[in-house]
Amino acid sequence: MAAKEAGRPSASRKASTSRGESRSRAKRSGPETATAPTRVTLSTLTPAPGSTQARKRVGRGPGSGLGKTSGKGNKGHKARTGGGTNPGFEGGQMPLYRRLPKRGFTNPFRVETQVVNLTDLKKVSAGDISPETLYSAGLIAKPDSKVKLLGTGEADRSYTVRGVALSASARAKIEAAGGKIEA
Repeated sequence: MAAKEAGRPSASRKASTSRGESRSRAKRSGPETATAPTRVTLSTLTPAPGSTQARKRVGRGPGSGLGKTSGKGNKGHKARTGGGTNPGFEGGQMPLYRRLPKRGFTNPFRVETQVVNLTDLKKVSAGDISPETLYSAGLIAKPDSKVKLLGTGEADRSYTVRGVALSASARAKIEAAGGKIEA
């Protein structure tokens, strides 16, 4: 009877094998786990070794190392729930952002426009100038926001301009080179 039980794990041994224990066994790297999976799938992905840490469980008794005051020291404002100050707090002294005078004005209706000069149009291979062609040539960052063409430089060929605002000098130079401006 004892020989049969020696080969079989006991009930207490089965109970101690938990999910956390099997994970730690799977994370070990050694000669027996050196074979890597051939295909990467969602079921074979694991975090890099050392990248994950156990959650800090505070206030769970003195044996944990974070019992009693839960790592917050003794009393005081910062030991309380929600304790702490705002970024500009200077210990009760009038903070700098309130001591300095308010200056200037920010226009809430300001419209940001992307600026392109006539000299930059050499990078566009097509004769058609629109926000999409300027975006594909790398001259603007966002094709869906406003673009304005300025008159710095010369128009090297005739362009057809669509959907782009122009300065007066840019308009004159494009029309002088034989280009068209469409609304």
